Amino acid sequence: MLRTLDIVLIVVMTAAATVTYTIKHQAENKREEVRRLDAAIKLEEDTIDLLKADWALLTQPNRLERLVGAFAADLQLAPTPSTQLARPEELPMLKADLPQPEDDKAAEDGIAAVIKTDGIATGSVAR
Repeated sequence: MLRTLDIVLIVVMTAAATVTYTIKHQAENKREEVRRLDAAIKLEEDTIDLLKADWALLTQPNRLERLVGAFAADLQLAPTPSTQLARPEELPMLKADLPQPEDDKAAEDGIAAVIKTDGIATGSVAR
């Protein structure tokens, strides 16, 4: 009987060693995958930083002014007048967003009531 017990213990010990080695091997594979992903993330972050620096260099006002001067005849650019700039709340509302006139007599007569939209917050202008 002692020999049967020894064989069973050897089998259990071998199975435990196999399971331990398998778990260790999977953990090493995961660790290697994490290192690879960290390297890929670092590369992307470095690329983003490089592109931001490149964008900052390309959009320098002095550089753009020189380019406008060099290509003025081709581009025919002109400064934007301040009267063409508007804030979102200054943009006109859509007709569907306007409040409907409550005066039935004006609607019966075919007279469109004038609705003032000044001072009405229109929110987002994206449609």
